[in-house]
Amino acid sequence: SRGANLFRLRLFLQPDGSEVQVNDLEYTLRLAQRVKASGAGLLLALHYSDTWADPAHQTTPAAWDTLDLAGLELAVEAYTADVLARFRAAGCAPDIVQVGNEVDDGLLWPLGRLSGAPDTTTGWDQFTRLLQAGIRGVHAGGGAGDSTRVLIHFSQGGSAAATQWFFDHLVARGVPFDLIGLSYYPWWHGTMGELRANLGATAGRYGRGILVVETAYPWRAGGWEGIVPDATTLRWPVTREGQARFLRDLMEAVGSVSAGRGVGVLWWYPEAVPATGLYVWGNGSLALFDGEGRALPATAA
Repeated sequence: SRGANLFRLRLFLQPDGSEVQVNDLEYTLRLAQRVKASGAGLLLALHYSDTWADPAHQTTPAAWDTLDLAGLELAVEAYTADVLARFRAAGCAPDIVQVGNEVDDGLLWPLGRLSGAPDTTTGWDQFTRLLQAGIRGVHAGGGAGDSTRVLIHFSQGGSAAATQWFFDHLVARGVPFDLIGLSYYPWWHGTMGELRANLGATAGRYGRGILVVETAYPWRAGGWEGIVPDATTLRWPVTREGQARFLRDLMEAVGSVSAGRGVGVLWWYPEAVPATGLYVWGNGSLALFDGEGRALPATAA
C-alpha cells in the first residue's frame, strides 16, 4: 500500500532452522505465492548454500560437498532448473533471479573461490563455469517463452574500481546477465557520492540496469552499534525521519542514473522487528517497522 512493488526472497538448500534460517524450497514457495498474489514482482536470491552466503562466507551445501568441479557444475544447473520449474508450476515464477549472493569472492567454496585458486585465471575460470551453470538452469527451468532476468550481485556499491574489476572479468568470459545488483550500507560501502559515481560509471560501461539490492539505515539508537563499525558514517540523523531521508536520497541517486538504468532499491530485512526468543538483526533498529509492527516514515519514500 506504500508503493513497494518488488520483493526479494532468499533460498537456501537445506537450512537448519536456526535463527531465521528457515528459507527452504517449500517455505519460500509459499511466501512467493503471497508476493505474487499481492500483485508485486519477485526477485529470487539463490544462495547455493545451506546458510548465509556473503563476501566472507560461501559454504558449499552439505549435499554437494564431495563433488568435483564437473559434478558441482551439473548439480548447480540441475538444482536451479528444478527450482525455477517448481516456482513456475506453483504460479509464482520469479521476474528476476539472482545467481549467487554477494559473489565478490566467488561462490561454492573452495572450488568456486577466486582468492583460493592457485592463480587468478583458474579462479575466474572455475567461478564463471559455476555461475554460467546457474544461469543455464534459470532459463531451462523458465520454460517456453522464458523472460526471467538474471542478476549478478556484487557487494561493493561505493567502489567504482572494484565493480569494474569484477564485471570486466565476467564480460570477458562471456557470462550472460541482464542486471547488476549492488549492496550499499553507508557504514561499509562509502559515501552516497561514491555510490552515485559508481552507479553512473557502471551503467555507462555495461549498458545494463542496476539495482541496489541491499540497503538499511537505523531509525533509533540501540541494536545497530555492534553492526556499524564507525558511527561517523551515519551521516543522516538516527531518527525515524533521518531513516526516511536516507532512503529518499538513495532512491534519488539510483533514479538519476542515465538512460533509465537505475532500476530500483530493496531494503534488507525490513521486517526485522524484535520477537521474543529470536535473533533479530540490529534488534529492530534497522527495520522499516517499529517494535509493534507499525510502518515507519521511510516506507512512504
